[in-house]
Amino acid sequence: MSLTRRDFARQSAITGAGVALVGSVGALATAPNALAATETDTEAAESAEGRHGHGHEHGGVGYGPLVTDPEGLLSLPAGFTYRVITHSGKTRLESGEFTPSNHDGTSTFSGPRGATLLVNNHELAGPRANWPYPVPLTEGLVYDPAAAGGCTVVEVRRDKVAEWVGIAGTATNCAGGNTPWGTWLTCEETEDKAGTNGFTKDHGYVFEVDPEDRRRNRNPKPIKALGRYAHEAVVVDPKRGRLYLTEDASGPNGLLYRWTPPQGFEHGHGQLRTLGDTDGSLQAFKCFDSGGRYVDDLSRATKIGTVYGVDWVDVPDRDARTVSVRKQFTDGQVTRARKLEGMWWGDGGVYIVSSYARTESPGQAHDGAVWFYDPKRRTLTLKVLIGVNPDPSVDGDFDGPDNITVSPYGGLVIAEDGEGVQHLFGATESGRTYPIARNELNIGTPEDPEYSEFTGVTFSPDGRTLYANIQVPGIMVAVTGPWKRQKRG
Repeated sequence: MSLTRRDFARQSAITGAGVALVGSVGALATAPNALAATETDTEAAESAEGRHGHGHEHGGVGYGPLVTDPEGLLSLPAGFTYRVITHSGKTRLESGEFTPSNHDGTSTFSGPRGATLLVNNHELAGPRANWPYPVPLTEGLVYDPAAAGGCTVVEVRRDKVAEWVGIAGTATNCAGGNTPWGTWLTCEETEDKAGTNGFTKDHGYVFEVDPEDRRRNRNPKPIKALGRYAHEAVVVDPKRGRLYLTEDASGPNGLLYRWTPPQGFEHGHGQLRTLGDTDGSLQAFKCFDSGGRYVDDLSRATKIGTVYGVDWVDVPDRDARTVSVRKQFTDGQVTRARKLEGMWWGDGGVYIVSSYARTESPGQAHDGAVWFYDPKRRTLTLKVLIGVNPDPSVDGDFDGPDNITVSPYGGLVIAEDGEGVQHLFGATESGRTYPIARNELNIGTPEDPEYSEFTGVTFSPDGRTLYANIQVPGIMVAVTGPWKRQKRG
């Protein structure tokens, strides 16, 4: 059922109050998910001796300037420390193989006897021969033996780290997402079919991985009801049972999807794999402004607080047998967006990242945006807008947001996948931004430095530890320090 113009105009008046840009990032109109942060702050982890160096000030919000890491890996504010949890080619799995490379989406779960469990995607594309450290083909956990990707499960205790394979033989496992029932949905960001790259099966699907019960991961089965396309991230609406999924693709730009379960379906451990290939409805979004005018691309929005109404359009062939899903729609049928990336559920809706749009809208280029979809009102509101970074090689402005999470201390924490220097950074409820970490690991040359993106940003269940990855070569770190409730700024 479509929204009427009158209903949308009324809702826009309620939700669309604009707010001014702050620095290079626009303000958040509402507090991102107050979970675990409104009554009492999580007890801060033990602080450690601070390092000394240079950084930049951010006017009273955040944790102060970053201090250069003498180890050349991760610069943090004074009082914060990091611990390397896994390192591709250096740490090993329980089975003896090296940790796979190219760390991507990650989430944490409460494990047995006080442990923290993490599921870590490995974004490995193409044939296994391309990679020195692919995900090992553990018996019973392999979908396609020709594919290099998959995910591992990492168990972290105070004095011990263990890692094992969650799923293998998948391809280009990107952001993914967790579920309310304690599992991980790993997403393939590819459309490769059997016969491509030597693959024996079609790819571009979502798979479910249980971090605690290894038996549930045997005989991996794609959830074909969620479609076959270049999946990026997925979130679950815990109230309505719907799944929202982003597509990171171009030519044409990708889409935001919504999957509605069939009548009588109940979520839970292993239930998604019981679905038929066409069960439930898979739809793509279509936006319109308060005047009822169709919006072809999200990059048309230039003001924080812009609100669009959202309709949902049925996908004709979700398995994309002959035509990619996003190409099954003609101009005017759907709304597109450049680099739809990470998502996180909070405040009764979905925070959605569009990483950047530099060529879609002449004169309207941006280096990243965060939107909020309200499923009750069926509105999409622009919360964060990042101006074009004039010089990404200089440590200063941020660009290219990708993975995101909601902080238990208020606001968002965002992993940067831009150009030049790469950061983890925070955004307060009023939009002030501040650095949390800077990647110092140069994977280029001294003359032509290159820094890998951050991925997999997520807090531990108790809020004490921030986990994140440096994608290349593949390093997972745990950051602790004097976390504090962030004011609006």
